[in-house]
Amino acid sequence: MNRVRCFSLFTLVIVLSSLPLSATVAFDSIWAYLMKGEERFFDTSYPVSDIGYFGATMNSFGKLVDVPDPAALASFPGKKHLVVAEVTNRALTHFCLNPAYPVREQLLGDIVLASKGYDGVQIDFELVSREDAAHFVSFLVDLKERIGKDKILSVAVPARIKAIKDDAYDYKKLARVADTIIVMAYDEHWSGSAAGPVASMDWCRRVATYSKKAIGTSKLVMGMPFYGRSWTDNRLAKAYKFSTLDTLLKEKAIQDIQRRQGVPWFEYQETVRVKVFYEDTASIVQRSMMYRVAGVRAVSFWRLGQEDPLIWKELSVKVPRLASQQTEN
Repeated sequence: MNRVRCFSLFTLVIVLSSLPLSATVAFDSIWAYLMKGEERFFDTSYPVSDIGYFGATMNSFGKLVDVPDPAALASFPGKKHLVVAEVTNRALTHFCLNPAYPVREQLLGDIVLASKGYDGVQIDFELVSREDAAHFVSFLVDLKERIGKDKILSVAVPARIKAIKDDAYDYKKLARVADTIIVMAYDEHWSGSAAGPVASMDWCRRVATYSKKAIGTSKLVMGMPFYGRSWTDNRLAKAYKFSTLDTLLKEKAIQDIQRRQGVPWFEYQETVRVKVFYEDTASIVQRSMMYRVAGVRAVSFWRLGQEDPLIWKELSVKVPRLASQQTEN
């Protein structure tokens, strides 16, 4: 067993020693995201109450595509949510939200049709411009009216630690429309940032504090990451101008310059230091306990297949008491 794994297990023992005798962290609901085509990563024995099935998206014309078949989760007894995501194209998001364009009406109709067989719909639009803030809210209002009160409308939003002026993801406004708000409390550090935790404990605590105040505990789901990230101290893949290359050739004392069909090229070796931040059972339990102490009642995980498998032994979903039991007690 390597030193890193030994340290993780030692940390886990310390964390779990402070837990109740049940040795699990219990939430009212636990959501987990599952990618279409990765159903093998989900076991119905996991303590999961809701599955966000990822993910339908819009093509270049604003038409809904890649809708997962809910029948693939027929054995899952919990709630199934169709996730509709657009995370790369700000312009497409604009045209799909603005009622001045017919593509919005088409998309709404597509989502309603695709939601058959699902218990809810989740909108994960991650590039909504502040100019489209009002259109985003009205889109959600229209969608909620069309899917009906029996289906859950959830919205995934980026993490915030305070209110932002003219924010398209105004927590309070979105919470007035949606049944559930998933706060994606991860990517505090990302591929283009300095190295650091995907979701540090202190940052997550600040996000939870603001989210509870703006959303309220009944609609709030705090998102947690299963994944890690790596950073290097030297990014070598880039474009060069001749003067920079000329300096590099001199610094590295490169003499062997070859040509391929007349085009010069060379190669050299470089040492790169890699720093990795990741999640294991101990860190997820610690973050889960922090959320429970803060009064958070529900969490979600991105995403199934990326987790330390030991985590499922340390989480549980509270079993709701029947009305008759509540009366008797």
